[in-house]
Amino acid sequence: MIKKLFVLSSLITFFGLSAQKTHKVVKGDNPYNISKKYDISVDEFFRLNPKTKNGSLAIGQILTVKSSSAATLPKAKAGEAKTKELGKIVLQPKQTIYGITKQYKISETDLRKLNPDLDTHTKIGDEITLPLENIKKYGGSQAVIAEQPTSTPTSNNKTKIDSGNDRSTAFSSQNDEYVTYTVESGDTVFSIVNKYGITIDELIAINPDLAKGLKTGMVLKIKKLDPAYIKKTGDALNVVLMLPFGYSSNDSQYRAMALDFLTGAKLAIERNAGNGQKLDVKIVDSGNEASFRNSLTQINPNNTDLVIGPFFKSNVIDLLDFTKTQKIPVVSPFANSPELHDYSNLIILETSDYTYADKIVDEVKAVYSNQKIYIVADAKKENANYLKAGFEKVLKNPNIIIVNSAAEVQLDQNMMTGQYAPVIAVLANDNDAAGEVFSNKIITLSKEVQGLKAFSMYSVSSFEKKVDDLSQASLVYLMDRKIDADGNFEKEILAAYKAKYCKSPGKYAVIGFDVVNDMLTRENKKGEIFKQMNKVQTQLATKFEFERAKANGAYINKGYRVIRLMP
Repeated sequence: MIKKLFVLSSLITFFGLSAQKTHKVVKGDNPYNISKKYDISVDEFFRLNPKTKNGSLAIGQILTVKSSSAATLPKAKAGEAKTKELGKIVLQPKQTIYGITKQYKISETDLRKLNPDLDTHTKIGDEITLPLENIKKYGGSQAVIAEQPTSTPTSNNKTKIDSGNDRSTAFSSQNDEYVTYTVESGDTVFSIVNKYGITIDELIAINPDLAKGLKTGMVLKIKKLDPAYIKKTGDALNVVLMLPFGYSSNDSQYRAMALDFLTGAKLAIERNAGNGQKLDVKIVDSGNEASFRNSLTQINPNNTDLVIGPFFKSNVIDLLDFTKTQKIPVVSPFANSPELHDYSNLIILETSDYTYADKIVDEVKAVYSNQKIYIVADAKKENANYLKAGFEKVLKNPNIIIVNSAAEVQLDQNMMTGQYAPVIAVLANDNDAAGEVFSNKIITLSKEVQGLKAFSMYSVSSFEKKVDDLSQASLVYLMDRKIDADGNFEKEILAAYKAKYCKSPGKYAVIGFDVVNDMLTRENKKGEIFKQMNKVQTQLATKFEFERAKANGAYINKGYRVIRLMP
């Protein structure tokens, strides 16, 4: 308290003695370069000019600055090299690394520098990073411009696949142990510092380019990460799988799910061990929620490098408390809730419905032109209400109607002329029966009027069956945990599973393989899994794209694939 009073009194004395000076805003000015010019901190600039706290300045505006020796910002040297802009292409059938180097006039060395994971089960649909100039010059119709990543062609001329989540992300860089943040439209310096609990001057100190202004797409360092986990003993990775078999608690409620999950997990373990990874895997019966703490006695926290499971939120919290001293990486396959987001050693694999909804809001915003919007809800209406709030936030006075069934979706009729206008229909229900009604209604309405737009948070079975008709409504839907039956990697895994178990994998076997294979492929010999979390990987059916919930918080999977049906 004494220290705070001393600082405050010092500031009062400082402002009292310093002569005030003004500055007239000219083109190109911003709070950062003005602060530098007059040798004051940005925080002080905003204290002197509180009306500029949103960061916007008007040419001719008179600002208060303290007098001091004027120090101008250094100008860029003539001929100074500019950082090359990068773009992406999507790997097409029959394309090879050699073919890409020839087509895009880039050496294999430079190609691998831009794509360090080029050989990790590279397959059709994978993104390849290239200099943007080369893509524009040599890419033809295959080009995917970085600023417009949602128009990626595939081999099906009626379908386009967006590689997924293009929202801003906070993640740890592999090269410098910082949490970073990618600036998105609408961000201000104040919103960023408030989100991460740092001062403006601290932010600028590690991001000197902020002196030139805040720009969308800029990647900012925020703060140092917590020390990453490093394995303590031996050269084998010690992995624990905690699955709710219920043998120890005489509770078989989740046993079938756990057994199915285990079949996929074992295939992933054997695959990675066969590739030379040294693994020591222990399978623990986590019982049920009530008896879970008893199962913790089977884990030695001083000799465990990775825990996959348990399945339930309360058990995940118990495990995190049990391992908090060692900070062992814990993987939650299904539990995802705000109570878990503060744990820096937690990896959450279940993508939330809100992530899907946010993407749909962005998609609708891009095509919206005052159309009436119908949202087809499920029984709880939670997703529908979240979508409605999202639309109201980004669209100007939208007319939004939440309905219980797609049968209630109607074209917008002009009462004066009697003419019908197209609408936007959004499915917020993952039920296949509801999806069937939605598909039929959209097909019917799209035949009556042109310009109908349809979106879905989920993939339902009828979409693939009626792809030709639904393409007339330009349906856009999100896909997660869906196997690409034509992919080489997928064919290999499915064949291996069938050879091992004499059947095709069930839902939880697919999840078990994807979760375990993704985690093991991120590990290195030192157990430094968190250094590899910025890699985007698609396994048998699931896309994994992680970002931190907050600075030094949990990693959350925000991965999904976007399917666009085009006429």
